[in-house]
Amino acid sequence: MFVWLTYSSCIGQNNPTRPNGAVLDVGVRLQKTINLYAENGITVQYTNPKLVSRRLYVGLSYVTSRLGTALRSNAIKQDNFLVHAAYYFRPNWLVRPMAKVNVGYFKADYGDAMFNVLPRTSLLASPELGLCYCPDIPLKINASVGYNLLTGNGVTGPGTLYPVFVQTSITWNILKKTTN
Repeated sequence: MFVWLTYSSCIGQNNPTRPNGAVLDVGVRLQKTINLYAENGITVQYTNPKLVSRRLYVGLSYVTSRLGTALRSNAIKQDNFLVHAAYYFRPNWLVRPMAKVNVGYFKADYGDAMFNVLPRTSLLASPELGLCYCPDIPLKINASVGYNLLTGNGVTGPGTLYPVFVQTSITWNILKKTTN
């Protein structure tokens, strides 16, 4: 119990300078499917004071193995186009728990016409749970674990769409004005 209290007070410290207006976070998303590819890309998310007191974020992400494992290799090139809604708990904490729901579209490029008979596209639906480090500067570092609800085995869906992934996003609030 002592460890929990110490840990809670450490990460539960108030972050007194929350942004007052809208937030537009832009950055990179680094994603690794467990037992398969690394995929990297861009992410953008937006909130304002009217969206559940700046706890609810909506956003878009594009991640691809073209910028990960398939970069300079013959790995399968796959693209993920995502729309997400994220809810950040404990908005005044330095480290905030978060939950996210992604929906989107997956496309695999097998690179040879002989593979055209295999499924190459799928809808995406995946929940994520994680933590966000949100210091006083406009930086956010998000780490989470997600689960693709729609996967494939190569016959009924793309064989490279595995269920479990981890991701880290590093974003910068481009709407925050810096003070000198």
